[in-house]
Amino acid sequence: MIGVMNVIGSMGLAVAVRPCCRLFTAHIPSRCPRRYCLRSLPHRRSAAGWIRTAVAQSMGGAPFSAGRVSDSVGLSSGTVRGAEKAFERIVVPGLTEAKHLVVESAVPLKEKMAAKVEVKGVEDKEQAEETKGNDVSESEKEAWRLLKNAVVSYCGSPVGTVAANDPFSELLNYDQVFIRDFVPSALAFLLKGETEIVRNFLLHTLQLQSWEKTVDCYSPGQGLMPASFKVRNIPMGSNGEFEEVLDPDFGESAIGRVAPVDSGLWWIILLRAYGKITGDYALQQRIDVQTGIRLILNLCLSDGFDMFPTLLVTDGSCMIDRRMGIHGHPLEIQALFYGALRCSREMIVSGDGSKSLLRAINNRLSALSFHIREYYWADMKKVNEIYRYKTEEYSQDAINKFNIYPEQIPHWLVDWIPEKGGYFIGNLQPAHMDFRFFSLGNLWAISSSLATPWQAEGILDLIEDKWNDLVGTMPLKICYPAIEDEEWQITTGSDPKNTPWSYHNGGSWPTLLWQFTLACIKMGRPELARKAITVAEKRLSMEKWPEYYDAPTGRFIGKQSRLYQTWTVAGFLTSKLLTENPGMASMLTFDEDLELLEGCACSLIKSPRTKCSRNVAKSHVFL
Repeated sequence: MIGVMNVIGSMGLAVAVRPCCRLFTAHIPSRCPRRYCLRSLPHRRSAAGWIRTAVAQSMGGAPFSAGRVSDSVGLSSGTVRGAEKAFERIVVPGLTEAKHLVVESAVPLKEKMAAKVEVKGVEDKEQAEETKGNDVSESEKEAWRLLKNAVVSYCGSPVGTVAANDPFSELLNYDQVFIRDFVPSALAFLLKGETEIVRNFLLHTLQLQSWEKTVDCYSPGQGLMPASFKVRNIPMGSNGEFEEVLDPDFGESAIGRVAPVDSGLWWIILLRAYGKITGDYALQQRIDVQTGIRLILNLCLSDGFDMFPTLLVTDGSCMIDRRMGIHGHPLEIQALFYGALRCSREMIVSGDGSKSLLRAINNRLSALSFHIREYYWADMKKVNEIYRYKTEEYSQDAINKFNIYPEQIPHWLVDWIPEKGGYFIGNLQPAHMDFRFFSLGNLWAISSSLATPWQAEGILDLIEDKWNDLVGTMPLKICYPAIEDEEWQITTGSDPKNTPWSYHNGGSWPTLLWQFTLACIKMGRPELARKAITVAEKRLSMEKWPEYYDAPTGRFIGKQSRLYQTWTVAGFLTSKLLTENPGMASMLTFDEDLELLEGCACSLIKSPRTKCSRNVAKSHVFL
């Protein structure tokens, strides 16, 4: 028997050193929690294993009783009934006195949602539904049909939606459930009052988090969430029976073998949204969910060599999952990181064991918000300041802290940057600024309040001013402008899919519509969102809901674009639902946190060598 060695990670969580995958003959995926699924996993530890380790540490190493937490997350240790829904109850032996660790079976979420809506009578309700149905456009009706047809079931329960249902193209991995792709689908279901699929998705992906993830006998951190998973049917003997299993991909099969850094961040953001919309906060307080959040944060908050609060990642680790020159500190990851930290701060159960974690979250939020607001922001004034930079400054008082050469200002930016408005640049590293406009990072910076109020207004001002470039005939450019010619060859390695004005290289992605809508509603400018929705609605249904569009203004359907792309459909529906009920947008966004602006770790350091940049830059941050 090969032992598993437990050590303590930097956040006080259990870290397992697992044996090499070559010692085992096969990877057996997570099985359906049915009565006939009796075989154990050979080397992939279930989430229950992590729970037992975490609880044992919290009890000072005290042994457990003979009872155990079920290996199928959320099931009680009693007999598993096929008709029961998973994840109803989790029991931690010996800790029943800690109320937040024992989550009883919740009231059905549909009943909770129904209780929030006052209906005077059955006739009034039917009349209201009939009236609402008459107002729904044909595009919306078709979109709902497509979204429901994309639903994937596992053991009789919905657990997600496939990436695309294109009957005309090769499947590849488009028949899998992607975490980032499912977010707009989840929001559409939640806003419609259909909550079961989101709850199941959150808990099943949480169970997959504890799986062995290995590439060439090397395993990344335990908190890594899969990029996607697929429900597979495995034959059982010769009697024709089979069992369903979840088969995740952590990047082992991805193009370039890149780990999905954004998956865990999106999972945390969706978990908060689920609680806000449904009122089911008990899910967040479960010990397995709390452990999952901590494992993700353990990865993100681990000490390293970096001098900056931003996350250092490789190319292809987010929505732009191919080589596009975003390695380093891309804005998209930083905005999602900031949003996930703020979500986590709300959801972490307070107590003696969480004080150090909450302190680390607050310190990182404070440093990250200052760093992005001060050094990533670009408007006419800032660009002119960079144009006049002195270089090779060796001093703690240097103005050009990153030694940016003025010659890096691209020619297209000189005439493109408007007098009014601005945006966050795509990346910042020593001697390098990526001046491209990346939509997702800028929009999420608005929604999460990573941007100051005036910066958020400036981003929307720029989008409105550059409407033809960033929206055109199909919202919304994933980045602007495209890289071309020799720069394209060097940056992408001559990637035939990321040719200029296609796919990630300046392509238009309709799924970004819901994030644009969310940002516009938050800033009190819903008319901009409605304008973009109208542009998209004219074409999406007629052109079979493509994944992305090509050309500088998005006139062509993408040359390799899948049709009936689920997150295109879901992004459109979520945008519609948000504009119909703008009050729901506040449940998905954050307001400015003034306490973060005051907090600074420099005040805790007594060394005379420490000089806080905020004293110089407060005029930029507080405006």
